[in-house]
Amino acid sequence: MTVTASRTGARALVQALRRNGIDMVFAVPGESYLAVLDALYDEREAVRLIVCRQEGGAAFMAEAYGKLTGRPGVCLVTRGPGACNAAIGVHVARQDSTPMLLVMGQVARPHLGREAFQEIDPPAVFGSMAKWAAQVDDPGRIPEAVSRAVHTALQGRPGPVVLAVPEDVLRADTAVPDPDAAVPARAHPDPAALARLGDALAAAERPVGIVGGGGWSAAARADLSAFAGAWRLPVATAFRRADYMDNEHPCYAGDLGLGPNPALAERVRRADLLLAVGARLGEVTTSGYALVAAPRPAQRLIHVHADPAELGRVYRPDVAVNADSGAFLAAARALPAPGVPPRWATETERARAEYLAWQAPQPGPGALQLGEIVAWLRDRLPADAIVCNGAGNYAGWLHRYYRYRGWRSQLAPTAGSMGYGVPAAVAAGLVHPERVVVSVNGDGCFLMNGQELATAVQYGVAIVVLVVDNGMYGTIRMHQERAYPGRVYGTALTNPDFAALARAHGALGETVARTAEFAPAFERALAARRPALLHLKLDPAALSHRTPAGEAE
Repeated sequence: MTVTASRTGARALVQALRRNGIDMVFAVPGESYLAVLDALYDEREAVRLIVCRQEGGAAFMAEAYGKLTGRPGVCLVTRGPGACNAAIGVHVARQDSTPMLLVMGQVARPHLGREAFQEIDPPAVFGSMAKWAAQVDDPGRIPEAVSRAVHTALQGRPGPVVLAVPEDVLRADTAVPDPDAAVPARAHPDPAALARLGDALAAAERPVGIVGGGGWSAAARADLSAFAGAWRLPVATAFRRADYMDNEHPCYAGDLGLGPNPALAERVRRADLLLAVGARLGEVTTSGYALVAAPRPAQRLIHVHADPAELGRVYRPDVAVNADSGAFLAAARALPAPGVPPRWATETERARAEYLAWQAPQPGPGALQLGEIVAWLRDRLPADAIVCNGAGNYAGWLHRYYRYRGWRSQLAPTAGSMGYGVPAAVAAGLVHPERVVVSVNGDGCFLMNGQELATAVQYGVAIVVLVVDNGMYGTIRMHQERAYPGRVYGTALTNPDFAALARAHGALGETVARTAEFAPAFERALAARRPALLHLKLDPAALSHRTPAGEAE
């Protein structure tokens, strides 16, 4: 521990964050934590403050920072309305297993319990979403609370932590020393479990790997590629985890998301062995628990997860391995590989061929073919480009036709939250200004957090935002037409001129109505080296990458 002179609780908070490797925080300023803003002023060379336009956008940026860096993304908000607005980011961090720290100012201690102005009870509000939600009422315990928060956010299954600090605690003085930076513990695989893995693979006829979850790294990704290549194992990625394996790898078989490749879904269904590493095997990845039945799957299941509470919670695995994904894959890579191609090698080649066939763009109605545009981006963007999106049917084209080649090249919420694409792109551009960042959004999705385009302009973040505009909440419209044919209601949208809106913000803005117009417009957007938005006018009949409007899926 480091001995310190007397300082305010706010300074102790900021210095504890800095000591734990936090170099950027996202915020909407509030009077309940003015002392923290003042402390950040003195640390502005080491900890960059990014001021956002709405707490939901700030929380999404912090969550995206956590995904990109592996360190907790920090979001600062005021009490009550600010914290409630930020709750959406906490929910995404929980379901996406992302390390995050939401710090909220709170009413002063003498006023607590009276329903004072904007008062909320943080543990009651966030208890079901956060790994830990607490209020710190003693300035001398702030460094301790930050240390615990960082350990909690990073250890086991990563996730969000919420800390509330009353405004008078932030102003009070303390001489408490700083603890050392958090060093999270990692669970390592039992050697006996690794031996059982080797035996299970040796006995398998139709194995499939499924990878996902949080807590991964570039090293874990490299070990996965080496392990899969040595064993010729077909690997599918869980929902919105496609960048966990280079999509050009010969063993990559595609992603298990909404509307997956039917051939891949059938391959998982008829597998005799599933090796799930890091993935919870949630509702979307398993197509509503149909591909992998709960609690006892038809396939033999080896389930690797960093959180022991997850093992056996939904599924009864044949082999449960409590291990960090990176530690497991490093050990699995060292397993002696078969000397000859395994009996399923031709199945792996077939799985790869099925994936490539699924990626051939299919024509749809209208002059703008979104499949062709995504395929063009697939060929045009560098391997390390970061592609962000929120939720909506428009994302189906992206997930189906794009190939994620670099580590952390996909930023998308597995929680299925709309409004994520623009804030995530701003965070990505701030963390990696050297990389191309593209944000893909539906019209409804964009207008939930599109105001963060102003944040991009303010900080000079050169992102390219695509707004796919079909004048409706397309996913809900699709479900309506399937469940209540002829009774579409409540899903039509009247939209602004998005290109003009972008120009009003100070960004480049262009409208694209035909496929041939996209490539030159995109090149101009990249060349502008400032925030840019392309308004893509999609035919309303192009309801999804598989289902035209008016037809049940």
